[in-house]
Amino acid sequence: MSEIQTAALICPVRFTEGALKEIRNLLTQRETKANNLLRIGVKGGGCSGLSYILDFDERKPADQEFDCEGIRVIIDPSHALYLAGMEIDYSDGLDNRGFAFINPNASETCGCGSSFSA
Repeated sequence: MSEIQTAALICPVRFTEGALKEIRNLLTQRETKANNLLRIGVKGGGCSGLSYILDFDERKPADQEFDCEGIRVIIDPSHALYLAGMEIDYSDGLDNRGFAFINPNASETCGCGSSFSA
């Protein structure tokens, strides 16, 4: 995919300011810059059937790449149905620390907040 096509794709997820700050912080701490693409996806498993993927990775041939608020994001197109319109938040409070996924496509979510069913 060319740079023009990549730039034209609209990011299917939204990040809160807290999530953007934490992701940028994690990017600056990384020793290797070779795979500084943020992979967002889903995989089978978890209490409700599907779990979220949020990790740094290298781009695979089928991946779509997006510029989301200055962060290079990759998503497998087969996961897009589950992710469209999702908001990713980050909290660092005493009782709740980590990324949270607010997904309008989820019909059921688990108490842990990291798994869902659609």
